[in-house]
Amino acid sequence: MARLGARINVLPYLPKWVILATVIGLVAGVGAVVFYEVLTLATHFFLGFLAGYQVPTPAGEGNAAGSAHYARPWAIPLVVGLGALLSGVLVFSLAPEAEGHGTDAAIDAVHHNPRGIRLRAVVVKIIASALTIGSGGSGGREGPTAQISAGFGSLLARLADLSPEDGRIAVSVGIGSGIGAIFSAPLGGAVLAADIVYRDDFEYEALLPGTLASIIAYGVFGAVYGYRSLFAIPSYHFHQPVQLVWFALIGLLAGGIGLLYSTSFYGVVDLSSRLPFTKKLRPAVGGVLVGLIALGLPEVLGTGYGWVQKGLGNELVHTPLLIIVALPFARIVATSLSIGTGGSGGVFGPGMVIGAFTGLAVWRVLEPFAPGVGHDPAPFVVVGMMAVFGSISRAPIAVMLMVAEMTGSISIVAPAMVAVAIAWFVVERADDSIYRSQLRTRADSAAARMQFGLPTLGTVSVGSVADEPTVVLGDRDRVADALRSLRQAGVPGAPVVDPTGTYVGTADLAELTVAAAQRPEAAVATMLDATTPTVAAASSLDVGLEALLQAGGRWVTVTGVDRHVAGILSAGGVVRGSRDALAANVGRIADVTAHVVALEERVGSGSPVVAEPVRAVGFPPGTVIVTVQRGDELLFATGDTTFAEGDVVSALTGAQHEDAFRRLLRGTAETGPHGPAPGPPLV
Repeated sequence: MARLGARINVLPYLPKWVILATVIGLVAGVGAVVFYEVLTLATHFFLGFLAGYQVPTPAGEGNAAGSAHYARPWAIPLVVGLGALLSGVLVFSLAPEAEGHGTDAAIDAVHHNPRGIRLRAVVVKIIASALTIGSGGSGGREGPTAQISAGFGSLLARLADLSPEDGRIAVSVGIGSGIGAIFSAPLGGAVLAADIVYRDDFEYEALLPGTLASIIAYGVFGAVYGYRSLFAIPSYHFHQPVQLVWFALIGLLAGGIGLLYSTSFYGVVDLSSRLPFTKKLRPAVGGVLVGLIALGLPEVLGTGYGWVQKGLGNELVHTPLLIIVALPFARIVATSLSIGTGGSGGVFGPGMVIGAFTGLAVWRVLEPFAPGVGHDPAPFVVVGMMAVFGSISRAPIAVMLMVAEMTGSISIVAPAMVAVAIAWFVVERADDSIYRSQLRTRADSAAARMQFGLPTLGTVSVGSVADEPTVVLGDRDRVADALRSLRQAGVPGAPVVDPTGTYVGTADLAELTVAAAQRPEAAVATMLDATTPTVAAASSLDVGLEALLQAGGRWVTVTGVDRHVAGILSAGGVVRGSRDALAANVGRIADVTAHVVALEERVGSGSPVVAEPVRAVGFPPGTVIVTVQRGDELLFATGDTTFAEGDVVSALTGAQHEDAFRRLLRGTAETGPHGPAPGPPLV
């Protein structure tokens, strides 16, 4: 893999991502098949065999009507609680990071450590989610499927030594292709790969690889289960303009319901963390409560897709209106209790079920008297699905496309945009999301800030500033011996290699100390961290800095040919490289546009900005302060950041203001204490 990765990394963009996306897509498709089968077996065993209850299924999965009543009502809370208990014990014993909804964990990996998803967590997620959902817990199957393919993307980033940027794309592509496969919605999955990682932005680099991976994953999944939509609805043609009024009403309600969903879910997460007993038992409490709710409302059990199909087909027309109106709220409570207490499953699927019930409730209320509503609830159900989860996931375009593919109703997208846009504005105003790991925009990511804040780093190679490693451990070394070596060298950790000299992970001083007290004779291989980022010696220093930040900011292993250890990159090395590049570039770094330049300048002893916060300095109009480098410390500038003599400031400013900006920082300006031509503080 080291040799193969080295060959892949030097390929041009197109052939590189054809290879990587194809492999990720194949794994995503196989992973979706595996999880679908495991979940089906768990559902048959827990709800079918133990509880004597058959859940309804959507048209794409057989369109089974399900049981008309419970054969053993007393067993429902016990069975749901049992599945949740087994899931909790499994997760918190083997892989605590597998709790909750896996998509959020994968998004967090995209932004902070694309190599950090452990294979153990993926396997545990599959089994734990099947136990939670198969026993009746309210959860979606997209979370574990996304974590399978995202986990493989993470593994690929480790084994092939992908750059941090390529690692981010690989995990993003894994998220989208896995979800696209399990929902038979490849186009939606492709767009989701680029749409879901930010609240108000788009990861466009993931779009083309995501498209290829998603269609391959869909091809694999469809080859086993058939190429058909998950739901079936009557043919829909928009011909009633008055329906836009009712869709707008759905949008207003959907935004509020989405906010209630997010607030309730994380409220239960917070409440669960305060319970006075072990985490392993907390999901069981939520499971029993969900089972009790299900005695009156069986619609809250499992994925709920069969009940959505009944709503689309107008099979719930005789259900009392009060129950229809209560269903979105009951599903919110059930999902919060099932997943928010530590159970395992996705929140994507339940979000669409909540939206479907919301649209159905609006239709039932309006149908007797409102003009243009019609006698078919399907358009309202579909629009509700799009609006509720499209807004609270902050991925409206991807969710619209995905629901359109899931229902085979692409013609409804145009009128549905009214509802989705209104719901999105409601959620945007509240600044919330069901995925708390999303960053707001690309500018909030460390990678983007490095690109604009320290543009000189791209001119320096990692190998030129890397230090010789003080200690390199072997994976067969005894833990006690390894600990002694690190203490004698006075270093916080070291790279670990196998007998051939190939890098296999890192060992941390603190973890070795704990391990040595318990198992001093154990091999280092039993406790090394294989997910720690590395950086190739030939990479530019901006790539190295991103890897360093992902590794915690202390040090990162530099690899050479065949993944052999070539050195150690520390914060001091980055600073040295930056200073060398700064000296070589005579101040002006790069033209950002025809009118804006990126600059780096040192704060002089006589500068009026010394000891002043950014917001109090009257920089030239249009200036943006990006970073402040102070010794070995790199600060991302905020309005409260205070300047000190010797700081190296990275900024964007208008080309016409370049000289004034430099004079201000150097201390050569002949104006008052707040610099020349005061302008509004823009940082």
